[in-house]
Amino acid sequence: MNAAEVEPTNEQSKRYFTLAEANQRLPLVRAIVGDIVELFRDVTERRQRLIDLIERNQLGSRRVASPYTEELEQMQADIQADVERLNSFAQELADLGIELKDPNIGLIDFPTLVDGREAYLCWKLGEPEVGYWHELTAGVQGRQSVDDLKPQARSQIPNLKSQI
Repeated sequence: MNAAEVEPTNEQSKRYFTLAEANQRLPLVRAIVGDIVELFRDVTERRQRLIDLIERNQLGSRRVASPYTEELEQMQADIQADVERLNSFAQELADLGIELKDPNIGLIDFPTLVDGREAYLCWKLGEPEVGYWHELTAGVQGRQSVDDLKPQARSQIPNLKSQI
């Protein structure tokens, strides 16, 4: 699952968050992202175990039918169902206007405007509040403290609704 797959399809639906708005949404976002991280890790581990089992079965038996074939197929179906759950969690975030960047660590971005240009307010599961921002192209490595923003940029970042 790649966070880049979950982006607004309609540019008019893009929403910009103030720091206060982003922090107000954290209780819900924290719950969704917590579910994503937990399920993503579980799916990743189960997928790797399944791959290992399939490879062992194919190497040892030259693709002869295994008594475990049905169980392996059920494992695959269960993993696929959980991948679909992950996608629905990511879609919940997207519906809120939030972008999932890394489901392994629970990294998300809230679109915002800084000095009139698009940027992201950045939050990671485990952080008490939204405390960082970065340029669109900077990524997590370019995270900067929101304390470095001008006070006006922190509190009065316009959202799309106020422009309509």
